[in-house]
This record gives sequence, C-alpha cells and structure tokens, in this order.
Amino acid sequence: MTQFDVAIIGSGPGGYVAAIRCAQLGMKTAIIEKYTTLGGTCLNVGCIPSKAMLDSSHHYEDAVKHFEEHGIEIPGDIKVNLEKMIGRKQAVVDQTTKGIQFLMDKNKIEVFEGVGSFKDATHINIKPAKGKTITIEAKNTIIATGSKPASLPFISLDKERIITSTEALELKEIPKHMVIIGGGVIGLELGQVYKRLGAEVSVVEFMDRIIPGMDGGLSKELMRVLKKQKVKFYVSHKVKSVARKGKEITITADDPKGGELVLKGDYCLVSVGRKPYTDGLNADAAGVKMDSKGCIEVNDHLQTRTSNIYAIGDVVRGAMLAHKAEEEGTMVAEILAGQKPHIDYNLIPNVVYTWPEVAAVGKTEEQLQEMGIAYKVGQFPMRALGRARASMDIDGFVKILADKNTDEVLGVHMIGARCADLITEAVTAMEFRASAEDIARMSHAHPTYAEAIKEAALAATGDRALHV
Repeated sequence: MTQFDVAIIGSGPGGYVAAIRCAQLGMKTAIIEKYTTLGGTCLNVGCIPSKAMLDSSHHYEDAVKHFEEHGIEIPGDIKVNLEKMIGRKQAVVDQTTKGIQFLMDKNKIEVFEGVGSFKDATHINIKPAKGKTITIEAKNTIIATGSKPASLPFISLDKERIITSTEALELKEIPKHMVIIGGGVIGLELGQVYKRLGAEVSVVEFMDRIIPGMDGGLSKELMRVLKKQKVKFYVSHKVKSVARKGKEITITADDPKGGELVLKGDYCLVSVGRKPYTDGLNADAAGVKMDSKGCIEVNDHLQTRTSNIYAIGDVVRGAMLAHKAEEEGTMVAEILAGQKPHIDYNLIPNVVYTWPEVAAVGKTEEQLQEMGIAYKVGQFPMRALGRARASMDIDGFVKILADKNTDEVLGVHMIGARCADLITEAVTAMEFRASAEDIARMSHAHPTYAEAIKEAALAATGDRALHV
C-alpha cells in the first residue's frame, strides 16, 4: 500500500494549491480527482470558462455598438458564431487544466483519478471509472471537494432547457428569452453574456435587490446599469413553479404586491447559489461531521473533529470563492509543516465580473450600521476620470468607508472598469491598517481608473476630492 504524508481529495483551486504548497514544504503528496481533468469547478465549468465567454461577448458588443464611435468601420454585418466562441472557451479551459497537470508533475505530486472515499481516518479508497478500487494510506488528509449548483425543491433540472451554469456554458444556440432565477454573481454574469449576444434576459430575485450580499450602493448601481443594457429585473419575487412544454419554459412567481408574475422563455437558468459537495466521501467512516447546511465542521485551523483530517474551500463555512479556497489550502499545508499562518476573512475580496465589474472588500455600510460603528463615507464617480471618458467606461464609482474617529479604512466598494483588479489596492491598504489619509497621500498614475480610489479617499478625509 502506497503511503503519503498528505492526501488531498479534490483538485480545484483549494486542492491543487494545497498540494503544491505541501510538496514545497517537503511532504510526500497525493491528489485525488474524480474527473479526467484537474482544476475542479473553477477551471472546468466555473470561473475560467465564464470569464472567457464574458470577454468574447464583450468584444462582440463593442464591435456592434462602439467601434463606429471610435472611428473603426467594419464593412458588412457582424455575426456571432456561438460554436466557435464556445470552442475558444474550451481551448482556454484545456490549456489551463493542462497547466495544473504540469504543476503536479513539476512538484512530484502523485495524481489519482477516481472517487476518493474514507475507509477510516488514515486510509482512502480510490474508485476509478474503470478498473479496480485501490487504497492508499495518508498520515493527513485535506478534503477539498468543492460545491455543486443548488436548486429549488420543486424545480426539475433537465439540463436541456432548465439548466444550471454548467449547461449555460455549452449551449448550441443563443436563447430567444433566458429567464434567470437568482440575481447573484453567476446568474448576472451569464445573463450579461447572452444579453450581449442577442437574447432577451429576465432576472427573478427573491430578495429586494440583486447581489444582496454586497453593499447596497453597488446593488443599486449595477441594477441601474444592467437595466440600461435592457436586462429586466423582478426583485422581491418568490418563484413557485417552473414547467417545460416542448421548447417553452413557464416560470411563475408571487410578486410583492400579492399578485402573480408569469414569464415564458426558451431557457431557464437556475442560479440560486451553490451547495457543498460531499457525495461518496464516506465521511462518517473517518469521524468527519457535517453541520445542518451540509458544510464540514472545522475549527479555526480548518481541522475536522478527526485531528489528522482538514477541510477547505466551498465544503466549509464562508464565502464560496476560489481565492478563499486557495488561501485555506496554503494555510493548512503550512500548519501541517509546523508553521503558524492565518487568514483574515474580512479581507477576502468579492468580485462580480459583469461590465462594469463590481468588487468589494471589508465591511458594507449595512454591516457597519448593524455593528453600531461610527463611519464616514468618501465616494467618487468614475465618469469624472479622464481615463474613463477616454475608454467610454463612465458608469460606476468607488466608495471608501473609514472609521469616523481613527480614519482606518473599514470597507472599499467599487463598480466600474477593471474593478476586479483595482480591488487589490484596497486589500493591500487594509492589510496594513491604512487610513483614508494614507491612501489619499499616495501618488496614483494619471490617467488611470485607480485615481478614483485616491479621490474617494480624499473625499473620506473631509470632502477633499479634487476632480468633482
């Protein structure tokens, strides 16, 4: 029987990063993956392919709507080749997953293909799609089995017309009318993809606003911009039935005034979040316990009730984000090596990759109000930037929340061009306990979108913004 210092079950961002860090720290490492490619949801049917589709559809929209204004004239009609677009997406996925395999080989990590399940706390059975089950012994195990799309009890997902995000990345045609249940990150990103390509898009959301976990100002601005792009929204609506007849889907929901909303479309994307995935793990055999939400119970060191077994990423509590899983994978590897790492979960950024992009880190205004913390606000509009006007990306703003007494930055919330990249400046500043004054006195290159962060900081330090 092959023995390892550590075995990781699941090869998503948390799992493969944990494996690399364990190997770097001198541990004999194995990684177990049920699918034929490494990378988990993120690389195969999540973060990477959705961004490829967002970029491709953005290029198309620019060509149709904005090139002429830039002085670029294209003779003839501009057409979408969806098959080719999805093919390019798949090529990006293939290249990325092969890169993970290269990293496994480079770091001498042994890869096992098959479903990993606990025989006991130190032995893992691996059942491949074909062939015999094998067993390995692991001194320590890290569970990184991720999550799957959630649904509603009364919805029957046929994966043809009533679909999840996985199928939305493989459609053979552009929908005439895509109805999206859920106004969160995944639904809005994929909704914008197909809206750009010509579909009518309607979003039905149970809460009273979209991206409900983010700052209310971001929700309001993103909805304003997407409405301008002709996306239709039905917030505070409770979906009660989804039925298919041929190629037509009928979605029925209770509206906030006591009436009923009926929408008909040819595709329904169910995007109501994700749930931890532990099927086939046989966790009980190793003494690993779940909570009422299906998450694996862990302590502050991500250790399960069985001391040599850890869990990371979407399968434990907290935000279901690839970069959160990566940080947790690194932390567990370093704990196993006797180091004392830590994660500040308050400073894990959250991003929506629509255009404009939405990004945030730290506390929202709603959270600060609930906590009773006195704060001040500095906000600056993107349209006031020369760089934004030059690129015609004038929607959005940067908002900085700072402690009213100490001036320490408590939260940064932004919507606009390249905010997914800009948010890292805020994370860096907050990691070093920066004040709004600190950011305001930093030199920012001109002309850039990042100048909005400096201007928002100036606004937070006493209405000192220069360009409004």
